[in-house]
Formats: sequence, structure tokens, C-alpha cells
Amino acid sequence: MTTGAQSGESAGHARYTYRLRVSSTAAAALEAERARCRWIWNESCARSKKAHAEDEKCGPAGLDKMLTEARTVMSWLREGSSVPQQQLIRDFGKSRAKALNDIKARLPMRQRAGMPKYKKKHETDPTLNYTQRGFRLKDGRLHLAGGISLTVVWSRDLPEPPSSVRVYRDSLGHWYASFGVPTATETLPSTGAVIGIDWGVKETATTTSDDHDLPHAEYGKKAAGGLARYQRMMARRRAPRGKARSKGYRKAQRQAAKLHKKVARQRQDTARKWAKAVVRDHDALAVEDFKPKFLAKSTMARKAADAAIGATKTALIEMGRKHGRPVHLVHPAHTTTDCAQCGARTKHALPLSERTYSCTTCGAVSPRDKNSARVMLVRAGLNPAGADRARADGPPVHSQREPGIPPSREGRMSKPCRLHSCNPEAMGEHDW
Repeated sequence: MTTGAQSGESAGHARYTYRLRVSSTAAAALEAERARCRWIWNESCARSKKAHAEDEKCGPAGLDKMLTEARTVMSWLREGSSVPQQQLIRDFGKSRAKALNDIKARLPMRQRAGMPKYKKKHETDPTLNYTQRGFRLKDGRLHLAGGISLTVVWSRDLPEPPSSVRVYRDSLGHWYASFGVPTATETLPSTGAVIGIDWGVKETATTTSDDHDLPHAEYGKKAAGGLARYQRMMARRRAPRGKARSKGYRKAQRQAAKLHKKVARQRQDTARKWAKAVVRDHDALAVEDFKPKFLAKSTMARKAADAAIGATKTALIEMGRKHGRPVHLVHPAHTTTDCAQCGARTKHALPLSERTYSCTTCGAVSPRDKNSARVMLVRAGLNPAGADRARADGPPVHSQREPGIPPSREGRMSKPCRLHSCNPEAMGEHDW
């Protein structure tokens, strides 16, 4: 945890994840618990399909009754704890309710969550959820219901007693414990500075402050040689169709997976450290609401994926919420063609090869990405563009929702001014 921070109002819950040292006995017990929970999930899927065919209700109450009857009849099901089994029923109910709401809202098929599906043994990793009555911490060890004792690698202290824990195994076979802990906003000292952030491929983030630009780390490019080596090993050792994979193939597959995991952790670590520096040194952030998914179908797909724009943006938003800094998400439309000084817009799209922005109206010349970062500030109302206090025209800005405000209430609060984070006196007539 960060030291020297002052706690403010409640910021909801956060998750603190720790590595687990699991003995062979504990691993067998967790696998047995996972098998029981998987059977309950698949049985719930079957009941849900039957209820849909017969036009009946299939809510958590009915599934709880099914679980009680099953535990009464089956002794092997009673050998496990009822806590993770009941939590699985809750998770299934939430998943099914979300799918039904998406269908009722007539969302496009690509946006729907989809109904819960059967879990296959060798295609899913085990995940067990426990509430407060299903676990306890004693002498630095995690004791789960059912007599399962696990050693936790305490890399940092928990700020508050946890209200829940999620025990899961990743694709590499490593076990983790993720504790749900109530947190409070850690207020940082005011600096009086604001920053605009523009995402890119050549540089992951270009800001209005030269000291906070985030260069492209190229972790994936550095690991490409090792990854290609392991993939060639897998190709040579691939078994014919219908035959089991060899030990050599599984070893090469595991080495490739470890390298993928290492690169992902490097990107996440760099994103969090950069986000903490940006949030610590600025009171407000204007961030381009950029969605890099479309880049996956372009010629820049590999370089864009290595830049990890989505992970960096998520880390920045989470860090701003943690420390109570307002984060304004600016729509990316025309941020490249608008001038940050006078608000004029070019009549043609700028090619990617043109890296310098020149305004034909006011004559301002600046690097293309730096101009876009200043446009973020202008649209968010954090930096007036000129003497007449004009602002670049563009789509509305969306601020992150404060903790504790329901979405419906937030929508009503933001109706009088779509740019509710801005100063009304600094707006032009086109903003209302």
C-alpha cells in the first residue's frame, strides 16, 4: 500500500491478489472442490435450458433448492463445503440475468453476454469463491471451509479485513488468492496542474507534459525471438490427430505460455507505474477515449498490441479513481484535425506520415500528437484555447462516475450540461 496517503470517503472495494504455496494434499482437495462446483454449474445449465423449453422460471431460489436436494442425496457432494457451491449458484444467476437483460434490450448479437455454457474439465481453470463464513486468516495462512489450509505469500499487508476471497489457478498452474477488501479514497496533495493524454502507436502516450510521455517499451518485440523458438519446438513435436501430446510438446507449450505471461506482466507493471506518476503530479486528467480494437485488423496490429493501449488506459482510470482525481474521457473524433490554439479544423484528413500539425488559420505549428493532447484539455474545459475562450468543437466529454452514485442518478445529474465537468462561463454557444 502507498504510505503517507490520507484516507477519504469510501471508494468501494478493491482486490488484493497474492501467490499461494499449495501442497499436494491441498491441491487434491481444491481439485475435488472444483469438480463438485463444475458439476453444479453444468446441472444449473441443464435446468436453465429445461426451464426455457417449458417456459418456467429458473432463478437463484430454485437453483438453491436443487442444490439442497442434491446434497441430501449425494454423499460425495456433501463432502465439500456449501459456501463455494452456493456462491456458484449466485454467479450463475447473475450471468443468466445479464444474458436475459441483453436479449430484452434487443442488443446486437456481438454485444450480448450470451447464456451460461457448460464447463469442460480440461478447458476451464478452477475458480472458487468464499464469503466471510467460508474462510479465515490465522498465523499468516488461509484456512478454507472443508479443512483446506494454504500458505499465502504476503507481498504486502491488507489495509482492512477481507470480506471475501477468490481462489483460482491460472494457465501456468499457479494458484492465487484474491481478497475483496473495502477501500477508501487516498487523497493526494493538490498540485494545480492538469494534463491531456493522446494515445498512439509510435509512442504509447503523448501528453502535454514532456516529462510524462510514455515511450513504446516494445516488450513483445524483445520476446519475439524466444517465442518463435518455442513455437517451432511445438510445431516439430505436434502429435497426429487423435493421439496424445508428448511431454516435449507440453514442455514447449508451457515455456511459450510463461513468456506470454511475462510480457503481459511487464506491460501491466509499466502502465501502473506511469499511471501513478501522472495521477500524483496532476489534479485532473483529460484522456482520449480511444478503443484500439480496430487496430487488430490493420497493418499496425502487432505494434499496436505490443503498445498495450487498452491496459494502460485501464490502469490510468483505476489509479485516478483510487486517488480521487477526475478523469475526463474525450471522444477521439477530429482530435487530430482540430487546432488546440484557435479551434479551427482542417478540411482534409492528415496522413499518418505527416507528423507536424500546421494550422492554416492561426499559423500555429506543433508536433501532431502534442497538438492532439492539447485538444483533449480544451475539449474537457481544463484549458481555454485562446483570448476569446473559444473551444474546439467535438463530441461530448464523459467523466468517470464517482463512487456511490447510481447510474440512473448520475444520468439525471449530467443532463443540464453534457460537459458537466467544465466551467459554464468558459463554454461557447455551441456547447449548450
